[in-house]
Amino acid sequence: MERGSDKHNPRLDEQQKHEDEGMVRGGGTTHAEEWKDPEAMPSPGEESMRSYPPGHEPGAPAGMTQRDVDVRSDLAKWLSDTHWPVSKGQLLERARDHGAPDEILDMVESLPERTYTNMADIAQALGIGVEKRRW
Repeated sequence: MERGSDKHNPRLDEQQKHEDEGMVRGGGTTHAEEWKDPEAMPSPGEESMRSYPPGHEPGAPAGMTQRDVDVRSDLAKWLSDTHWPVSKGQLLERARDHGAPDEILDMVESLPERTYTNMADIAQALGIGVEKRRW
């Protein structure tokens, strides 16, 4: 006569044994499922081993550098809710109303006097790179 649980079948007994293994050993995680274990962190300097061609850094579309993306993002943050088309004066008023920092106000003040249709139009006027469309 083989001893075992008379409440469960052998497959369930083995599964429960596997699940309890971490607690029994006491040296690590109590999760038997490997997918619950955290991923290992990269070693110091391991991430910097990647190299990207100029203008193709992560998050920067073709035709723009990461700095262009950051500047354009900052401008968009302070000029949000703008109804296009808009004049330079209206952009400056919007930036001031939102409490934009001096750097943003200086950029808007340096824009030529004309009507702007979108953020890409403003970026071009400021000499910031604009993403190239892929067809």
